[in-house]
This record gives sequence, C-alpha cells and structure tokens, in this order.
Amino acid sequence: MKIIAALLALSFALALAGCNTLRGAGQDIQKAGSAIEDAAKKK
Repeated sequence: MKIIAALLALSFALALAGCNTLRGAGQDIQKAGSAIEDAAKKK
C-alpha cells in the first residue's frame, strides 16, 4: 500500500512539473509572437 501511495505521489509531482513546463513554453511562444507582431507594425 505504501508503494502505491508513493508511486501516486511521484506521478502527481511529475505531472505538475510537466504542466509548469508547458505553461512556460506557451508564455515564451506568446512573447516571441508579440515581438514579431511589433516588428511587423513598425514596417
């Protein structure tokens, strides 16, 4: 039972870390898109 609980906790921690990583990647892509849009407006 303790092994199952430990595996569930580990899985939850990994899933949470993955969500944060994807959120950060999404924010980076959004910033890059904004920079491209600003550059296009200046021309």
